[in-house]
Amino acid sequence: MSAGTLIFLCVAGFLAAAVDSIAGGGGLISLPAIIAAGVPPHLALGTNKFASTSASLTSTIQFALSKRIDFRLVLWQLPCTALGAALGVRTVLALDERVLNVMIVVMVFAVALYTTLKKDFGAIDRFKGHSRSGHAAGMAFAFALGFYDGFFGPGTGSFLIFLFIAIYGYDFVGAAANGKILNFASNAVSLSLFAIGGKVVYAAAVPMALAMIAGAWVGTHVAIKNGARVIKPIFIVIALALTAKLLWQTLS
Repeated sequence: MSAGTLIFLCVAGFLAAAVDSIAGGGGLISLPAIIAAGVPPHLALGTNKFASTSASLTSTIQFALSKRIDFRLVLWQLPCTALGAALGVRTVLALDERVLNVMIVVMVFAVALYTTLKKDFGAIDRFKGHSRSGHAAGMAFAFALGFYDGFFGPGTGSFLIFLFIAIYGYDFVGAAANGKILNFASNAVSLSLFAIGGKVVYAAAVPMALAMIAGAWVGTHVAIKNGARVIKPIFIVIALALTAKLLWQTLS
């Protein structure tokens, strides 16, 4: 790859990781950039996973150091996410891609609409403690979203943020923190399978990963410092952008 192409990928990776650390949806920037750089789609997925795994690890460490991750909760969910991601990567979809796109468009748009209309959504922390039903619900959605991230992926981080707020009552920072460690787990499992299958272009993945680590550091710092005031509007924009992308992809 030329120096210009690598610079383009690093800039795109930095922006993607910064956005993803705040509200999810970084793949909307990074994956199209890799494909635009001339990497075939089946290799672009693995290359993107390599870089995004580095970014999600960086965000996870920062959120952990800020004590925003509830390890008592997410430790129940991590194995479910990992198992779901492994099955997702290995599964050949029985569902037509267009049908899947329509389903995801509806869900993402519903998330964006609900978040917009409910003014106090994620504004303050309403987490009321641990319960068996809460753990069970968390394990179920962790498995489902791990599976989804393994075979499809767009919007996984945003879905995790939404569910941590809707189910547990976390504010946006707490939801982003707990969602990020699950996102890292599914990314790591998916990456290992892509790497074993030889689907990573390391010449692009390594420099992009370094740029995404820097972007993740900046984005996570912004999220921790500013909370819902910054995260919520970016979250809504990302959800609407993802809706538009998937709708265009389905109609075309």
